[in-house]
Amino acid sequence: MTTTQAVKVLTHFIGGEMVEGTSNRFGDVYNPSTGEVIAKVPLATAEETHQAIETAQKAFPEWRDLSVGKRADIILKFRNLLTENQDQLTQIICTESGKTVDDAKGEITRALESVDLAIGAPHLVKGEYSVNVGGQINAYSAKYPLGVVAAISPFNFPIMVPLAQTSMAVAVGNAVILKASEKVPMTALFISELWKKAGLPDGIWTVINGDKDAVNELLENPKVQAISFVGSTPVAQYIYETGSKYGKRVNAFGGGKNNMVVMPDANLTQVADAFIGAAYGAASQRCMAISTIIPVGEETADQLVAILKEKINALKVGSYTEADTDFGPVISQQSKEAVLNAIARGVEEGVEVVCDGRDLDIVIQSKGFFVGPTLLDKVKPGMDIYEQEVFGPARNVVRVSSLEEAIELINQHELANGVTIYTNDGAAARKFTTEIDVGMVGVNVPIPIPVGYYNFAGFKGSRFGEGHMFGPDQARFFTKTKTVSERWPTETTVSTSTFAFPSNNE
Repeated sequence: MTTTQAVKVLTHFIGGEMVEGTSNRFGDVYNPSTGEVIAKVPLATAEETHQAIETAQKAFPEWRDLSVGKRADIILKFRNLLTENQDQLTQIICTESGKTVDDAKGEITRALESVDLAIGAPHLVKGEYSVNVGGQINAYSAKYPLGVVAAISPFNFPIMVPLAQTSMAVAVGNAVILKASEKVPMTALFISELWKKAGLPDGIWTVINGDKDAVNELLENPKVQAISFVGSTPVAQYIYETGSKYGKRVNAFGGGKNNMVVMPDANLTQVADAFIGAAYGAASQRCMAISTIIPVGEETADQLVAILKEKINALKVGSYTEADTDFGPVISQQSKEAVLNAIARGVEEGVEVVCDGRDLDIVIQSKGFFVGPTLLDKVKPGMDIYEQEVFGPARNVVRVSSLEEAIELINQHELANGVTIYTNDGAAARKFTTEIDVGMVGVNVPIPIPVGYYNFAGFKGSRFGEGHMFGPDQARFFTKTKTVSERWPTETTVSTSTFAFPSNNE
């Protein structure tokens, strides 16, 4: 039994305050498990976004000039508040994204990794110093914050991705504007209150809700120095090309079509368990979810598909309010229809349906946006279901005859976020990790997403720009380096004009 929730009218967070929108345009925020509208989110105009940028710009100098140690103290307080409010955060994430309770808690844990790394920002922004590089000149480099920077985050990780994009940016002295997904704005607004309680100065953390009007103002406004984006590949390319055109530093992370290669020597029961969690967790709405399993050899494929069929058919799809739910709905009715259409196209192209998630009672009867776990066998390269990222629980089996064929197949795809191999053969694993052209690689690890202190990024169409998410590269991306050469002559120092190009031989 479901209960109707009151519809909230949400705000922006600007200058340390919740600020009502003035555009008179709103987007619906749904509870994906019930299909109900639970909130209205204001969609900012370009002018509203411009004013938010101005507010952030005015706040920046004071934060820039604060010592790195004092900034780290505030980050630590924020981290403690996240932990103290974990239960409320979990409820908000589940309500607006449809994730299970365990999945939401896991996301919060991964978000904390980025905050933990940011607490150590004083170490990451240390410069270098050299004495007497030539002619009694000392040289040093120092890192400085950029100013106002922006993050544009996706719906599938309401807290992990925004904090991965922004924690280090705040810690190294920038003023940050977050354009959260309009599908999951409540988490972003809640953590805004935690930043305020932690003592972050007003204007250093901003949440502007909106759509393309807000995004384009962030891309075009000259006071925004850098953009971090996570989302689909076409939009990532647009963000990168437009932001770069306006002279901004941009890293833009796109989609993935992630593969799990299974060698004949692997333990197939263990592989099946690993695949099911990595493929169907969060209703497959992860850019690092396994989309395709690639068994090597027909015998391996036949055995593995039989095991998968039994295990997949035992999965429970349902609401986060049910304790034994394995995964919940996709984010919207539009997403549900897109997944169902992708399955239908696969059937038309001749795939073999092993498990059909379209037939579950909850899919047919519930008003929530549910799609059951679907497994399609005999999928071939060139099929739409193989080439395109399907952001929902429709997964593929592609059969190959050798490891070399698997590597060639994966390397030919335009998306290259993550990949993994299951094997007990060290030589096969070494060959795979060496020859595969993918950004994040796992060996007997189902989702090779790195811990927060390692850099995260795919290759090819999965990333535009040279920055990374997670890891120490965040500190480099959100700072600029000055190199200073200094000499302190005495009154007796001989002074002459030098017309040759300076060198360290002086």
